[in-house]
Amino acid sequence: MTGTQVMQPRVPESDAEQSARAGLSPGARAFFDWVVVVGVALLVAILVRSFLLAHFIVEGQSMESTLEPGDRVFVNKMSYRLHDPNRGDVVVLHELTGVSERDLIKRVIALPGDEIEMENCVVRINGLVLQEPYLDPTVVTPGRCGQAIAPMVIPDDHVFVMGDNRPGSHDSRALGTIPFDDLVGRAFVVFWPKSDWQWL
Repeated sequence: MTGTQVMQPRVPESDAEQSARAGLSPGARAFFDWVVVVGVALLVAILVRSFLLAHFIVEGQSMESTLEPGDRVFVNKMSYRLHDPNRGDVVVLHELTGVSERDLIKRVIALPGDEIEMENCVVRINGLVLQEPYLDPTVVTPGRCGQAIAPMVIPDDHVFVMGDNRPGSHDSRALGTIPFDDLVGRAFVVFWPKSDWQWL
């Protein structure tokens, strides 16, 4: 008959013992931990900026008075990988000008398959007047809307965009329809300055 073996409880190693086993002093180990934390944080920030979220600084007056020059907005870069654009979305898009490229911010007015026209400041989509509560009546006034739009049908995988400041916007009236692939994402909030904070 064999005797019962009693197991002695294992005493956890102290930080100093663990550091000694790892060949690092406590100070060096703490520094290494911080380097790892900062590295991971930077990697996450790069991934978020590259694939999920970006910020955009509004330049020019083409979206007044919804957006003012200097406003900073967050842009959801995943939106149009998950669903198609919606009418009324405020979007950031790429514009190619010769060999250079810049980003613009505009509003989606017409979608693929829509027939759009505009005369005397009134936009019609498929023959019906488009209600646009986001327009500032002190900015867009009858007879002051910029270039009219002859009836046209939006092709597949394209949108028609305009600025909320119709007489002061360089948009699809000059650029033509915008391919989905040129949409960076949907601007969804003004986060700076605080006085201009709003959901879009």
